[in-house]
Amino acid sequence: MDTGTHIVMGLALGGLATLDPVVAGSTATASSVLAATIIGSQIPDIDTVLKLRNNAVYIRNHRGITHSIPAVLLWPVLITGVIYPFNPEADLLHLWLWTFLAVFLHVFVDIFNSYGTQALRPFTCKWVALGVINTFDPFIFAIHVAGLFLWVFGSHPGYTFLAVYALIIIYYLHRFYYKGKLTKIVKEMIPDATDIIIAPTMKNHEWRIAVMTEKQFFVGRAHRIHVRILDQYSRVPVPDTPVLKAAKKDSNLSAFLSFSPVYRWEMDEFDDHYEVRFIDLRYRSNGHYPFVAVVKLDLDLNILSSYTGWIYSEEKLRKKLEFIPG
Repeated sequence: MDTGTHIVMGLALGGLATLDPVVAGSTATASSVLAATIIGSQIPDIDTVLKLRNNAVYIRNHRGITHSIPAVLLWPVLITGVIYPFNPEADLLHLWLWTFLAVFLHVFVDIFNSYGTQALRPFTCKWVALGVINTFDPFIFAIHVAGLFLWVFGSHPGYTFLAVYALIIIYYLHRFYYKGKLTKIVKEMIPDATDIIIAPTMKNHEWRIAVMTEKQFFVGRAHRIHVRILDQYSRVPVPDTPVLKAAKKDSNLSAFLSFSPVYRWEMDEFDDHYEVRFIDLRYRSNGHYPFVAVVKLDLDLNILSSYTGWIYSEEKLRKKLEFIPG
């Protein structure tokens, strides 16, 4: 989920903790738990700082080791170890328990969006992504904010957020049901589909669709249970040519390929260079595919420049590649 949602979830867990008699009976414990749940709801995303290096490092590592099983066990110990000395009157066990719940819930809810996490690491480095909740879900954020307002105006925080999370569980079940229904419809439309990716958007009834068959890619959109195929491409295997082999050695393209399960590729040859472009088909927006990886090579197959990330205009891409025509 996005940072804003994780913040309100941390506050909500601090309110929910008041149902714990040990927390409710101690001001020191309650204040420490609230601080810990806020921090614990954020700490797995500390790897966001990798963006300062470059997109390739960020794509490869975000939601990786910081969301792994060892990290989920380690973060609560570290957070509790930092907070407890400032408030030694707090109950140490319950402080750790609520901190652990905050960290665990952060990783758990991240599993439900399209990006997923390496939550089962070190047992497997496979990305776990269920694709039913958008990274920012307006309903989930709004219902948390509503609960916080009720808390401010005197509602019991524990019972308030117990009701909030009961509604969210029902919402998640509804999303799974909806996605399953759309998957069935797509299978009926494209019976020879080998892979079907149905991804949520910020709009509750809008879904992105990418389908692979042995010979084609289909890109579509669903509104409620109405599915439209918007684009169709031939599925051309990436050839084992010297240019493509050299491009694949680039860190940006390598990161893209580790992240994107469905893409098409293009290669252009110019007088003084080659340009290889890989395009993720999952994120079609207004007729444009913004998530790409581009590698520019000279005629001797040396990499001149490259980029991977979100690009919404060719002009911005050229600036990223520092490309000067001619």
